[in-house]
Amino acid sequence: QVHLVESGGGSVQAGESLTLSCAVSGWYYENFCMGWFRQLPGQERMGVAGLGSDGGAFYADSVKGRFTISRDHNKNILYLQMNRLKPEDTGLYYCALDGGPLWVASRPRGPHEYNWWGQGTQVTVSS
Repeated sequence: QVHLVESGGGSVQAGESLTLSCAVSGWYYENFCMGWFRQLPGQERMGVAGLGSDGGAFYADSVKGRFTISRDHNKNILYLQMNRLKPEDTGLYYCALDGGPLWVASRPRGPHEYNWWGQGTQVTVSS
């Protein structure tokens, strides 16, 4: 059974940094993609960053140059390093996992195209 557990969220001031972690268990396939999504109350989850098993990555325009997605293969942990945080980065952050490529028809895989999700970790950035 696949389990994803996020950690690392918190409350910070604008300009500060946070690193989110997503520990994966139960996934043993080499072909996969993973993503970080942000959700606000009453809104759909929005893709923030994604990583394919081929090393390819995706970043939303709003986080390019500030966020970095990476994975520790040995520990099976996905990270999201978030620098120079802004109030608009506030939200509930989820990590997601699925088999197959990150890109689908020339676009990054959307939230409805991932089967496994963590429970979320809250990030709050105050100005």
